[in-house]
Amino acid sequence: MTDDNDEPTGPVKDKLIRTKEQWARDGRGLTGTTADPTKARLPPGQRLTKDFPVLDLGVQPNLNPNDWTLSVAGQVKHPLKWDWKTFNAQPQVTLTNDIHCVTTWSRYENTWVGVPMRALLAAVKPFDTAKFVMLRSYDGYSTNLPLSDIDRDDVLIAHTWQGQPLAREHGGPVRLVVPHLYFWKSAKWLRHITFMEKDQPGYWEARGYHMRGDPWKEERYD
Repeated sequence: MTDDNDEPTGPVKDKLIRTKEQWARDGRGLTGTTADPTKARLPPGQRLTKDFPVLDLGVQPNLNPNDWTLSVAGQVKHPLKWDWKTFNAQPQVTLTNDIHCVTTWSRYENTWVGVPMRALLAAVKPFDTAKFVMLRSYDGYSTNLPLSDIDRDDVLIAHTWQGQPLAREHGGPVRLVVPHLYFWKSAKWLRHITFMEKDQPGYWEARGYHMRGDPWKEERYD
């Protein structure tokens, strides 16, 4: 794999991918409304579930934490590469939040433990020219985010969910958690972050999904 041109490898779920591309063309789940997150807990078009549905491209990397690394490059003063030991030596936080999937399910009260994103930002020191990031995963997945959407107190790089090590199917050993955006932006099996001057589409963004993904504004599709 390279850090810039990855595509998922292995038996991807072709039918699921085609279905989700069709959802984008059809505008599935759109209600045409918006909501104020300070006044409503459930975003427009969402349904509440107590389960934690598993969605991926058909590839679930079986990563030993001792073989996992996270690298950061691009528009930063201090590129870095953390192994598992170094990652766990960083400041740790416990955060509880709601999550909202573009496939219309939401789940309340998820408790995560991990490294706050602002700790990583302090370590790499993005240049003033850095405005966006691209997240890349061990399964070849990618997704983009504005830098302003990760430079927040509620964003973390998580290794624990509900008091247990993050399971493989949910992105373990490490995933990003960006709770204020649709959950496809919270990349599973995180391995690399590139800081960029200009925005670029990730996997789903190149297939008709919104470049940002605010559930309260129903930013499901482009």
